[in-house]
Amino acid sequence: MTAVQGLSVDVPTPDGVADAYVAYPDDGAAHPGVLLYMDAFGLRPALLRLVDRIAEHGYTVLAPNLFYRHGRTPVFELPEFIDFQQRPDLFGTIMPLVHELTAEVIVPDAGAYLDWLAAFDRTAPGPFGATGYCMGGRQSLRTAAAYPNRIAAAAGFHTGGLVTDGTDSPHLDVATVRAELYFGHADEDPSMNPDQIETLDKALAAAGVRHRTEVYRGAQHGYTQSDTSAYNAEADERHLRELLALFERTLR
Repeated sequence: MTAVQGLSVDVPTPDGVADAYVAYPDDGAAHPGVLLYMDAFGLRPALLRLVDRIAEHGYTVLAPNLFYRHGRTPVFELPEFIDFQQRPDLFGTIMPLVHELTAEVIVPDAGAYLDWLAAFDRTAPGPFGATGYCMGGRQSLRTAAAYPNRIAAAAGFHTGGLVTDGTDSPHLDVATVRAELYFGHADEDPSMNPDQIETLDKALAAAGVRHRTEVYRGAQHGYTQSDTSAYNAEADERHLRELLALFERTLR
């Protein structure tokens, strides 16, 4: 692993400017680009540490503030440690913003994020990877579907809403995906139950998408996020191993 440099940057989008964080190995070289989609709690110290952890392994990682239409980070006040049971009010504040992130919003933004990464002097030429956490996993899949010639690998971890009853369900839009996909589901996650996982797998198989989905036993929704009560260190380390293996296969 290499020491990393992290910067706060602004990324122009069709709807304005997204504040973002980019991290890359501090070795003067260019490295494969990765777009990291945040969870619903946004860009905060714990998430930035996750960005750095991925960058340490030889990647230039961009994490945009997906809620930039509502202001720069921090968009809302968070406790230092997020306990879902003690702070149910957080969801009342956050979920309306999450629901705004439809494919019509995310796909143009994703193009802007990828353009910024491609132009950044610490990003190597070649295809990109994408990864997302919680709601970010939906955006990772949507980006792979919308930009099949640019995304070679995409992953999602403890991601809900990949299969819904709506006509805009992400699993209905996978026919264009050329990337290799990986999903690490939490088995204690009502937002992605076994039937939904099976439906997603069938849709990916029918489309001929290279993919692997795994259920992390004993892991809750949010298991990668170290500043929450859902954090599971073993599942988090497993997620990082799988993610890095995916990127090593596809981006090198």
